[in-house]
Amino acid sequence: MFDPVLLRTFLTVEQTGGFTAAARRLGLRQSTVSGHVARLEKAAGRVLLDRDTHTVELTADGTAMVGFARTILDAHERASRHFAGSTLTGRLRFGAAEDLVAKGLPQILRDFRRTHPLIDLQLTVGLSRTVHEQLRSGELDLAFVMRRPGETHGELVRRDRLVWAGTADSRWDPTSPVPLVAYPPPSITRACALGALEAARLPSRITCQANSRAGLRAAVLAGLGVIVHAQSLLPTELVPVGDRLSLPDPGDVEFVLLGRTSVPSGPEAALMDAIRAAAP
Repeated sequence: MFDPVLLRTFLTVEQTGGFTAAARRLGLRQSTVSGHVARLEKAAGRVLLDRDTHTVELTADGTAMVGFARTILDAHERASRHFAGSTLTGRLRFGAAEDLVAKGLPQILRDFRRTHPLIDLQLTVGLSRTVHEQLRSGELDLAFVMRRPGETHGELVRRDRLVWAGTADSRWDPTSPVPLVAYPPPSITRACALGALEAARLPSRITCQANSRAGLRAAVLAGLGVIVHAQSLLPTELVPVGDRLSLPDPGDVEFVLLGRTSVPSGPEAALMDAIRAAAP
């Protein structure tokens, strides 16, 4: 009854939050994505998405369709694997930066596990510099981490803007040091924040140091300070505040893939392809 192609497009719109982002991820025109959703709504006989010029929200029927779509696509992929099957096997020790694992990467890994069920995927999460060192020491086979512009290690997947982030109520008295919430060293975003403030000759103080993204988010929501964060990966409920608080531009960050060897194994190459394909 429901075309898997249309269901996959619908889920991508739901995951990315809009037709434009879904079109980029799927490599389609925005009009094609809109057409897929319209055809799915016609097949269902229900409106699945409320749209306006700024937002796309699930209707109650749309929320129900998300669950049905996942079940249908899971069954479709299990059938495809049964009759075609992935021949890739082996262990893949994969490391990723904390922020990447919290947003965007989970769906990639979920799809990868469905497509390659015989690969034993082991995930390590940490600061980018730490994960990189684990790769260099032979503890990991593949890593997906951040680097600063100008650095040359790894294969560039995408770039993102760094922003100062806080809540709608975040304040800073220019006569006092900037209250900074940050990961511990050797965090890249911490270094970018401190570097930008130092270049602007603005004093700062670390009001909270947390080892996890959840800890940083909680500290900012509690009003302890502001953070520097990749814009596309901002935690829920946090918003850019740099312009409003007249804070200096913290620059950009790059997301890169690094392999332990120059020639990736089959499992490594498959996951690298999945990550590249999902890049906006």
